[in-house]
Amino acid sequence: MAENRHQKLGLSDETILEMYETMLMSRRLDERMWLLNRSGKIPFVISCQGQEAAQVGAAFALDRDKDYVLPYYRDMGVVLTFGMTPTELMLSGFAKAEDPNSGGRQMPGHFGQKKNRIVTGSSPVTTQVPHAVGIALAGKMEKKDFITFVTFGEGSSNQGDFHEGANFAGVHKLPVIFMCENNKYAISVPIEKQLACENVSDRAIGYGMPGITVDGNDPLEVYKVVKEAADRARRGEGPTLVETITYRLTAHSSDDDDRVYRAPDEVAEAKSKDPIITFGAYLKETGVMDDELEKKINDRIMKQVNEATDYAENAPYANPEDALKYVYAESQGDA
Repeated sequence: MAENRHQKLGLSDETILEMYETMLMSRRLDERMWLLNRSGKIPFVISCQGQEAAQVGAAFALDRDKDYVLPYYRDMGVVLTFGMTPTELMLSGFAKAEDPNSGGRQMPGHFGQKKNRIVTGSSPVTTQVPHAVGIALAGKMEKKDFITFVTFGEGSSNQGDFHEGANFAGVHKLPVIFMCENNKYAISVPIEKQLACENVSDRAIGYGMPGITVDGNDPLEVYKVVKEAADRARRGEGPTLVETITYRLTAHSSDDDDRVYRAPDEVAEAKSKDPIITFGAYLKETGVMDDELEKKINDRIMKQVNEATDYAENAPYANPEDALKYVYAESQGDA
């Protein structure tokens, strides 16, 4: 038997199975979206493959009943954990009227769902960081008990929005967790051409907050550091910068050809550390899952993915005139 790490973190067998299922659902939805894109049925995919462990491990460390998440465009694992359904994500991919993120107006990956406190993002990268800081400031001013969790890529950490948000949060000791999903590439630009320092987390000291770099392929390790950051924020001790070292197993998006900037051997090596495989192996080593249960989980997930695909593909598009809703002074009620 492998060392039972999850129980040391206070996580039950049921909880880590739920984590694994959420990671696997993210992967299977993503894989299906690529197939739909390549068959001409959906216009665009921006992938979470390889980053599911960081996303799900972190989201499980938060309070899903009161905390706010401001995800970046790859964060399917975060939004699934916070209550978005496979069908809702497929509706977004197909740009249908029922898409909860934007009613089919936005590209996929622009997550937003008020009831689950998933705050909508914009196409310019990193704009979600100051938004997260502002929500945390409002919560602190109103003495509300929640924290905000915001994610971004390592390329985004070079944008002004990140620095302004981190500085403000540090000065005012705001309850924010900044999580960088470092997947080694800002589209085609490798990490060594982005940062002069070794780690994104090295920047934390400049903002007066702790900075931690962690293995983003290990959901339990990510859970541990994000839980500590969340506890710290709730005690009023301010923000934390967490950097998860991960890898993007696909091209940047369905419109990108990653073969022009990274070697196949590099990608193959990263696939050997695929968190879906390595976490599944941990569950088997600890006796939480066996081959039979693994197949049962995968079959159940594929049934949900198939149902979500069929529903979304057959759902109606928005009416053309709906494009004018929420523009200027016109609201839903005026239409």
